Amino acid sequence: MELPLLQRREVEARILAPVIEALAAKFGRDEVLALLSETIRQIAREHGAEIAQSMGSNTMADMATVLDFWQQDGALEATVNRHDDEHFDFDVTRCKFAELYERLGIRELGPILSCNRDFCFIEGFNPKIKLQRTQTIMKGASHCDFRFSSGTEAAPSGST
Repeated sequence: MELPLLQRREVEARILAPVIEALAAKFGRDEVLALLSETIRQIAREHGAEIAQSMGSNTMADMATVLDFWQQDGALEATVNRHDDEHFDFDVTRCKFAELYERLGIRELGPILSCNRDFCFIEGFNPKIKLQRTQTIMKGASHCDFRFSSGTEAAPSGST
């Protein structure tokens, strides 16, 4: 049985946080965080490709299923603003991932351990779909604004 995503992130964080601190003390925090960030992004790309393969499809319509997965056990509360063949826009109004990292005293690791996965996940899931996000709860905003688009009008990717 696979753990829900929020529980999985908690297990990962509880293991990684002390390892990150030990490595940072020996090798330097910036270097360790850069390596961790790239490793997490690669894992996310691979996971996106695995999800697309397991679904047998990777269309914009399939993004609603992905959002359902991300919302398991109330991990995210989101409002869908637009969902059609070319766009899937939603706002996350509550992020239990941010709450988790805050509770564990490692909020500064949240963007690396969770938020930055989103852009790479979509690269693996379907490189023709682009994600634009200008703010996150993890970094103090009132909500996260996810804007997925496909086709020639796609906005450039960015990370927050």
